Amino acid sequence: MKFFRVRYKQGKRKFTTTVEAAHKAEALKYFRHQSLGVPTEVKEISEPWSMKIDRFKKRFTNPIQNRRVKDDAYITFLDQLSTMLDAGMPINLCLAESITDTHDPMIRAIFTEVLRDIESGLSLSRSVVNFQQQLGTLSLSMFELGEQTGTLSSAIGKLSAILQQIFDNRQKLKKATRYPLFILIAMSIAFTVVITFVVPQFQSFFEESGMELPFPTKLLLWTEHAISTHGPYILTGAIILSVAFSYAYARNPALRLKTDQYLLKIYIVGKVTYYAMIGRFIYLFNVLTDAGIPMIDALEIAMGVVENSYIKQELQKIPVAIEDGRSLTQGFIESGQFEGMILQMIKAGESSGSLGTMLGKVNKVYNSRYDYIVDNVATLIEPILIAAIAGFVLVLALGIFLPMWSMVDIAG
Repeated sequence: MKFFRVRYKQGKRKFTTTVEAAHKAEALKYFRHQSLGVPTEVKEISEPWSMKIDRFKKRFTNPIQNRRVKDDAYITFLDQLSTMLDAGMPINLCLAESITDTHDPMIRAIFTEVLRDIESGLSLSRSVVNFQQQLGTLSLSMFELGEQTGTLSSAIGKLSAILQQIFDNRQKLKKATRYPLFILIAMSIAFTVVITFVVPQFQSFFEESGMELPFPTKLLLWTEHAISTHGPYILTGAIILSVAFSYAYARNPALRLKTDQYLLKIYIVGKVTYYAMIGRFIYLFNVLTDAGIPMIDALEIAMGVVENSYIKQELQKIPVAIEDGRSLTQGFIESGQFEGMILQMIKAGESSGSLGTMLGKVNKVYNSRYDYIVDNVATLIEPILIAAIAGFVLVLALGIFLPMWSMVDIAG
């Protein structure tokens, strides 16, 4: 959009206003529609500072942000909306009641505008198009499917069930990683305390001895010097690097692709990510095809919930294969993301006309594998944690006691 300064007259008095429009003719049309006076000059200008400040304020005061709505609050909203629609209530009354009951300001603001559009004559699917970033492509597709088939309450119920499963898997992973993260944080704090307060007590003693210090002791003294002297700079640099990488990751597709591909190779993290993404994709694809959505559209929507860009890139080969006239099984093969057993199950379901049943079984396979890893995260990480603790204690013990033993030998 461009900005135009419009000078106009009201009788003998002169005024100036700023209009935002795509081009000069549109700005003049918009001004005349307001009937403010007689325009004398229309000139394109840069965006005024007052409008920049207003836009900056709206970014923080507007409840509708450029991010996804909270899953738990959105699922609760959808459950209530589905139940009320299933009872035969008009959609405008269902939305009004659900908006009143929700405590999430972003959901309330979004669906207040949706309700206003519906009361002006628009459909639900048409009203939520402007909120695709906040609600997701899946929500828009399920709303449209429900309106086309006349089963809006059922479609919203299925949408809620899909989001609930994804939310439960995320919560399960957070709960499983809570203990290992606590151990890592405790180890970091203990290491910092020992290096900062314990090692300096021995430093002067070692320096006065005048003896050649062993490598573990030099390592401890060097680490203590780095933390005490450059600690704030190291912390600030780490924060800056983290923020810069996050910014580049969000805006550089090539970096995001390489990073996501590398994450799949990390111990435990790779398997958890893979099983979560593929299981989510299979489950949603199965639900959408059972609901009557065309296969290619169902694949495109299902790929929308896959957050790993590398897996999503490989899965995009499936609809391409179907559009080129090849089978669904061939598309799964070309994606390179599925093992032989899964491919045989897909092939059997496609050839026998029981694809939905086979997709359900495939989903159970990935869910069971995901649950096994998540339920045993602590057990799988335990050897790494033990090795890290042992290494920390060993370096600390050698760094402090080796010089002491040498001094005792010399004194003896």
